Amino acid sequence: MKLVLQQLKSGDVEIGEVPCPRGRRAHLLIQSRASLISAGTERMLIEFGRSSLLAKARAQPDKVRQVLDKIASDGLLPTLDAVFSRLGEPIPMGYCNTGVVAAVGEGGTEFQVGDRVASNGMHAEYVCVPKMLCAKIPDGVSDEDATFTVIGSIALQGIRLLAPTIGERIVVSGLGLIGLIAVQILRANGCRVLGIDIDPARLELARRFGCETVDLSSGADPVQAAMAFAGSEGADGVVVAAATKSSEPMRQAALMCRKRGRIVLVGSVGMELNRSDFYKKELSVHVSCAYGPGRYDPNYEDRGQDYPAAYVRWTAQRNFTAILDLLAAKSLNVGPLVTRTLPLIEAGQAYRALTADRATLGIILTYPSDSSRATSVVLPVAERASRPESQIVIGLIGAGNFARATLLPALRGHSARLRTIACSGGISGYHPARKYGFEILTTDYREVLNDPSINLVVITTRHDLHAGMTTEALAAGKHVAVEKPLCLNLEELDTVRRAYQAADGLQLLVGFNRRFSPHAVRMKELLDTRTQPMCMSMMVNAGVVGPESWVHDAQVGGGRIIGEACHWIDLMVFLTGSRVTRVGGTSVAASPGMAVREDKASVSLEFADGSIGTIHYFGNGAKSYPKETLEVFCDGKVLRLDNFRRLTGHGWTQFRKMRLWRQDKGHRQEFRRFIDAVVRGAAPVMPFDQIENVMMATFAAMRAMQEGSYVLVTRPGSVIETSGTESSETRQSGVPSVLSS
Repeated sequence: MKLVLQQLKSGDVEIGEVPCPRGRRAHLLIQSRASLISAGTERMLIEFGRSSLLAKARAQPDKVRQVLDKIASDGLLPTLDAVFSRLGEPIPMGYCNTGVVAAVGEGGTEFQVGDRVASNGMHAEYVCVPKMLCAKIPDGVSDEDATFTVIGSIALQGIRLLAPTIGERIVVSGLGLIGLIAVQILRANGCRVLGIDIDPARLELARRFGCETVDLSSGADPVQAAMAFAGSEGADGVVVAAATKSSEPMRQAALMCRKRGRIVLVGSVGMELNRSDFYKKELSVHVSCAYGPGRYDPNYEDRGQDYPAAYVRWTAQRNFTAILDLLAAKSLNVGPLVTRTLPLIEAGQAYRALTADRATLGIILTYPSDSSRATSVVLPVAERASRPESQIVIGLIGAGNFARATLLPALRGHSARLRTIACSGGISGYHPARKYGFEILTTDYREVLNDPSINLVVITTRHDLHAGMTTEALAAGKHVAVEKPLCLNLEELDTVRRAYQAADGLQLLVGFNRRFSPHAVRMKELLDTRTQPMCMSMMVNAGVVGPESWVHDAQVGGGRIIGEACHWIDLMVFLTGSRVTRVGGTSVAASPGMAVREDKASVSLEFADGSIGTIHYFGNGAKSYPKETLEVFCDGKVLRLDNFRRLTGHGWTQFRKMRLWRQDKGHRQEFRRFIDAVVRGAAPVMPFDQIENVMMATFAAMRAMQEGSYVLVTRPGSVIETSGTESSETRQSGVPSVLSS
């Protein structure tokens, strides 16, 4: 299928070809009929893309601060790699779509195949959209008119926050699409409206909709005009729908409001404000969020959990329906807002017109009725024309941020043929597939498993899919490299164990890459000469992950300890060469405002050789502080590893320090050794009993944190045991007991 993409680095727009997205639970698969190019938002994106790097930085000071923090933490070169990698990825355009339901995901019983719906889908021949961001189009409303549903809902949500009453005098500052729709809704609500803009054509449209106007291009003073319009006391409210870096629209809004008036910001303007302008009048200011309640709430959008109407009368979806009802009743006239209509294939011309003529309002894209629903696309061969044949043929399942920014660069240069990328939406795999020379892009991961030419499957999906896909890939006779964690619970671990044992001769690698880093390898060499158990302390400045993230979902991400802390448990297993036998854990106490406690925790590990280790996993530190610091004490010596950039030795006669030009967490070496082992049929680079022990120790850490006890960990097959104390003889002898559910 075809879709519209913008190159973030250059601002250029292209028509891309990707497979049809896969349906999802609580989502609708929609075949598009029409979509609206939003003059304000999408023009801003194009202009941002065309700006210089310096201009981009000036426009996003918060992102600049993040870059500076990353430089301080990880170094200059990795930071530049991450920045340019992000800028090199195209982004899909559009969020105002109408079409026909082609498939209904589980839980979407309110809709049926064949329903005409409006949604926030992108400019693409097929879109997969949360059902809560879709609404049925009434008979009598055309597909083209219905494309204004989302834009109209943005205006409507701002007006709901303003809460106007019949007869009030309201000013609308900025008469783009949102402003002109807001004028009509306010007029339908019985308000007198004054519109302010610099464009004579838009002012004329506003007057056609019953609005009085102020032409800024003539030098008119908007504040004086508003006072003349509203009377000496001032306007009851102002809707700021302008798009400008200037703070003038907000300053003017405060000056033209009456005492205790209301201001709602719907557009994007500067916010350098004078407190006294607002303080003296006791003004209320709201910043409106998109289409209404539910937007950006994962429970609402991804899981389809609606808010009860008795408590949240107007959600995003109900605002969609309200706009469609206004269109059906002819109370909202969007026909005059359409500047031109073009087929999807001419989207490039549409965006050129959008930026060349600022008087352009709405541009509608139309779609062919015979759009391809193929789940795979064969990519051009130019990128791989000179590639030699290889014994290793890779299929990649999952093309998220980690795969694009870290894993695929690590695979570059290895003697492997990159065959297929599979990702559920298709779009995330478009750029990396072309950049790294893959042959096929698909939205059906089973095409990777069923391809006889592929002998190595790399899995980088969300955590809940790791165990199942690993099991399927092993059963299909493929070697597997799966990102951590291998699984989310003991039942999944048992399933993978049995699949691995049945897959005689196949290699399984879990993404515990840190054991392959040059620093970790050097530490291992030095520590192999020790004569006594060692003491290890790992400090992880994990950073904040918002409570709404899927990572914290026990069923999807497993939480941050299972999802990430397993990294450092494995590193300690590698350095000791010994199994974890007992685990303790604790997290901070519950306190008001703390939605997540698990990412502020300490894990204590005891090993069969008598060594001990502590992992302090803290998500409440500063971004500028290094993420990972490991200290190892033994035999009167100390090794300190700082963020996989510098290793320092204290007390070592033949080692003082090891420093690399750039951070190296072992990803490239991990795959070099893994691919080499597969080619040679060598022993596994990561023994399964170590993988299993690491995952069981991770689950034990979670249980220890929950119960406030120590959990014993040994090989599968025994009964669970937990204890607060245990003799040193038991710890050192490794007496069997096991963590299980």
